[in-house]
Amino acid sequence: MARRQAKVSKQQLHTIKERFKAFLNGNTKIASDEAFYNAVRAYYDIFICSERVLKLVVSGGCSANDFREVFKSIIEKRVRSLPEIHGLSKETVLSAWMAKFDAIYRGEDDPRKGTSRIAASAASELILSKEQLYEMFQTILGIKKYEHQILYNACQLDNADEQAACIRRELQRKMTNIPEQRKRLPPFLIKDMEALYVEEQQAEINQLMGALESLPVAKGSSESKYSLYRLKKVQNSISVVDVPDDTDPTLSKSDIVLSFTIEVVVSEARGLKQLPAKKIVYCTMEVEGGEKLQTGQAEAGKPVWDTQGDFTTCHARPIIKIKLFAENLGIMALDDKELGRLIIKPVPGGSDVFEWHALTAPKGWTGGKLELKVAVKMDKPLNLKKSGMLFAHGKTLWKKWKKRFFVLVQVSQYTFAMCSYMEKKSEPSDMMQLDGYTVDYCEKIEGEEFKGGRFFFKAVKEGDQMIFATDEELERTVWVNKLYMATGQSHKPVAPKLSMVATALESSSTLSRVQGAADRAKKHGFDDLIQADPSKFDHHYLFEQLQRRTLDHRLSDSYSCLGWFSPGQVFVLDEYCARYGVRGCHRHLYYLSDLLDRAETGIMIDPTLLHYSFAFCASHVHGNRPDGIGTITVDEKNKFEEIKDRLWNLLAHQITHFRYCFPFGRPEGALKATLSLFERVMMKDISTPVPPEEFRNEIRKCLQKAALVNYTRVSAYAQIEGISVRKKSSSRPHPCYCSIFKFRILHKENTGKRKDAPPDKRLDDIMHLAELCIDLLQQNEEHHAEALAWVADLMAEHQEIFWSLFSVDMDAALAVQLPDTWDSFQLFQLLNDYLSNEPSLQRGKFHLHLRETFAPLVIRYIDLMESSIAQSVHKDFAKETWIAVGEGCNSSEELFWKLGALQQFISDLNWPDEVMEAHLIKRLKLMSADMVESCIKRTKERLDKWLSTTKFSTDYVIPSTVFVMMNVITQAKKQSQILCAREESESEQHRYHSDVYEVLTGSQKDVAERIAEKLNSVLNALLHKLARYDHGSLLSSVFALKNPGNEMELNFTRFVKTNLSRVMKELSEERLKKYIVKKWYTSMVMRICEWLSHRMSDSLHEYQLKTLLPITKEIPVLFEHCGLPPKRLRCTTYGTVLSRLQVEEAMHKGEQIHLDEDYRGYSHSDDEDSDPTS
Repeated sequence: MARRQAKVSKQQLHTIKERFKAFLNGNTKIASDEAFYNAVRAYYDIFICSERVLKLVVSGGCSANDFREVFKSIIEKRVRSLPEIHGLSKETVLSAWMAKFDAIYRGEDDPRKGTSRIAASAASELILSKEQLYEMFQTILGIKKYEHQILYNACQLDNADEQAACIRRELQRKMTNIPEQRKRLPPFLIKDMEALYVEEQQAEINQLMGALESLPVAKGSSESKYSLYRLKKVQNSISVVDVPDDTDPTLSKSDIVLSFTIEVVVSEARGLKQLPAKKIVYCTMEVEGGEKLQTGQAEAGKPVWDTQGDFTTCHARPIIKIKLFAENLGIMALDDKELGRLIIKPVPGGSDVFEWHALTAPKGWTGGKLELKVAVKMDKPLNLKKSGMLFAHGKTLWKKWKKRFFVLVQVSQYTFAMCSYMEKKSEPSDMMQLDGYTVDYCEKIEGEEFKGGRFFFKAVKEGDQMIFATDEELERTVWVNKLYMATGQSHKPVAPKLSMVATALESSSTLSRVQGAADRAKKHGFDDLIQADPSKFDHHYLFEQLQRRTLDHRLSDSYSCLGWFSPGQVFVLDEYCARYGVRGCHRHLYYLSDLLDRAETGIMIDPTLLHYSFAFCASHVHGNRPDGIGTITVDEKNKFEEIKDRLWNLLAHQITHFRYCFPFGRPEGALKATLSLFERVMMKDISTPVPPEEFRNEIRKCLQKAALVNYTRVSAYAQIEGISVRKKSSSRPHPCYCSIFKFRILHKENTGKRKDAPPDKRLDDIMHLAELCIDLLQQNEEHHAEALAWVADLMAEHQEIFWSLFSVDMDAALAVQLPDTWDSFQLFQLLNDYLSNEPSLQRGKFHLHLRETFAPLVIRYIDLMESSIAQSVHKDFAKETWIAVGEGCNSSEELFWKLGALQQFISDLNWPDEVMEAHLIKRLKLMSADMVESCIKRTKERLDKWLSTTKFSTDYVIPSTVFVMMNVITQAKKQSQILCAREESESEQHRYHSDVYEVLTGSQKDVAERIAEKLNSVLNALLHKLARYDHGSLLSSVFALKNPGNEMELNFTRFVKTNLSRVMKELSEERLKKYIVKKWYTSMVMRICEWLSHRMSDSLHEYQLKTLLPITKEIPVLFEHCGLPPKRLRCTTYGTVLSRLQVEEAMHKGEQIHLDEDYRGYSHSDDEDSDPTS
């Protein structure tokens, strides 16, 4: 039998809450890290504070082990998800966390405390002494202790012989009453079962007789050939009187075997003054025909011994011989001198106190009287019930009236013999088997023939009579009582009033104690109970009461028994049924009825226990008992059908309310056992299984109702929690079988209350409700999925129904939302993420409904966002100040943030339909492409306007706004790769946004070239001014008269340096910088080269040379800092220009021409013109 765990009471639950709260508040010394703290916090919030746990505690089905196992299941997932720690296994972490949990749970920092106390408490539930059982059933039956003691003494419950005799009498009455029972048999399903019922009664009696007979009597008792002769004779008979006498087995004298243990202790001798004080004396002792033993030696001055002699004999009347010797040290002496001898004839069970005995001195002894102090104890064997001297006279035995030594011997539990013994004989001289005799008191018989006896009694049997007499009245009473127990007779002899002499001796007699107990019982009104005949009681009704009270006591004790009796209680109930013939089916039917009564009031009952009892009753009623066909009464059949209906309804209710009847999967395995029992209850008979589809239909009905129950309760809880009302959800008693109609009313009431709330509050409520619904289903999956795994498809249906109920509230909440409000997308995201991760719900009915509900909202949201972004592009760029913000300007930053956020939002929605998801993504990319093009278009328009209206001069510096515009184009180009990225699956004809990048690249290149051209316009102006100094021009002579100095060269160099620095500093893209610088430098060198080429036939004016030569030498230095490579800086064109200018300089000075470098081999075509993206 499984050991039951200690039950958690309501008070203990409160204490546990306080202990965990103290830990969470940091008021304990238990060390903790953040991970363990979070695990305890989740356990406290989800489990300990749950109303379902409180209900489980109230039902009596919650144990400390349940608290521990739930915490273990919670932390296992957390620990498994933690990263691996080198040198620390996750099993070690689990063990450490469980040890800390135990410390918190017990409220002790030392985990070793309380262990022994818990173990001792658990052991006491399995092991109960007889006194503890008495005390338990005193409490169960409401019997006071003094009443129990009176009944205990009066019924002689401490006397095994009396109890065995009582059982023998009961069985004898039952066997005798069988013919009478034929007249009042209960109605049976089949008329032919009446004979079978009688056979069952006989078999039960025979089984009890066999059980009684199997009890050992004593060592050396007879073999089983004399055991239970009635067992052989009643198999095919109705009454014992029908058995012929010649079938009685006869005992022989050799079958009576008694074994006695005798202890002889010689303590002291006196009367040895005649002997010298130093004379050595000793004693010898023997039992007639046995081994001789000797005491130790002692001096005659102090003759004391402490030696004990132990003997074993088969003689009922043994003779003990003790001799006293003095040691003879004479040379011629052969033997020691005998001083005296003593003969003792002990009685079995006699007194063992020390007594002085006079010795018989040998001839020639001249000393005084010799005495020995001796104690003799002769133990009475277990099969010897009474012995003593009796007068006896009978027809066949003991025909001569005289006093003999009689012994009442129990050969077996059902065979007793009255034997007479002679001295020194191991076998009885005569014996009388007591089967069939009736013993009673009788009056004194007058006459010489019966002279000597004073108090008479007789043993009567058909055709025989034995007369016995004792010298003492109490002795007669004892003999009669012992014989009454041995014969098994139904009539109890009533003793005549004791005489004054007998009454005076009563205080020292065992019989007196029995008589006193009987008197006290009579005084308290218990006499009728003690004298009552058990066979006349309705034991089936009495057992119902006993079992019901025992169950109530069991359910109220400190163990989470779930309806299981303790081993001690089962033992007592089994013994009652066996002894008083309570039918097994009747016992289990009313046990089931009692269990159902408790289960229907909310007390937790183990479904496995219900299964065992129901299976037993079903096999009995359907005639498929393992031990063969038995009788079935109409009452049992009707009661079974009633129990079956009640059990069906209870199980259907528990499956419907599985979340609340078995919270957090507790008790362990209960839901799975409930489903198994439900299938068994649905079986029409014990051997025909239920069709699978029929069983599934019943489970489907239960789970459909469960969806409504779960949603109704969680929605009610959400409302209560939302308005912060601190009261229990079950403030009024909930009926065991609440109809669906009532649930619908409750649901409508809750829904009606929410309708009055404002739209934003209703949306918050439905969000909170959705979170609770997800938590509920996840808990169901965690704690109940294993039990319901074999109906997983039905659980999926249950979840769909659950969400369909939620969809009603969701649709109502969404319907009242103001137009173009988008907070509801959080609800979609929450639900969609959950559904997408649940294989059984993904693409299910509710998922489809959710998609269809939010699809128009998403499309409308995108439409509005597209319109809003387009308007903001139009308005913002029109008012843009082109101040640098981030990577671009304020308008571009806002635009790209909106586009990115919109795409991220749609991505986070994780839209469940791939086709629509692809459409949404594609649409957003097209929209992004349009917005980017619109952004670039407006930016380029402003650049074009600036380029067309601005005239460059040597003192002109490109403003920051121009660089911001160029950075916006760069930013758009960068963002387009993210916002307008191509899908690999798109075909060429559907890639509408594929040109965005090309458009951006072309725009960027065009702007860069135009700016470079605009920068070179300053050089063109400079060269145009220098052209006025050409030889042969009309004004050359006029300008030659002037001396302008180097102002023009300095101004141009400053212009290049300043704007070059601005380009490198303000532009954000390195490639664009290099492209503009390259284009500017290349165009500049080419323009100077062209200008010089037009003057190949003419020499340069001195001023022209002084201006161009420094510029030509300075610009490579300036552009080299911008990252142009030497190959580009010292290209062929540049070499041509520098060579020409150096030649002109040499000619003006009249010096020899020396070129600085050899620029042959460098060509401007060696470096390809690359766009800013290359």
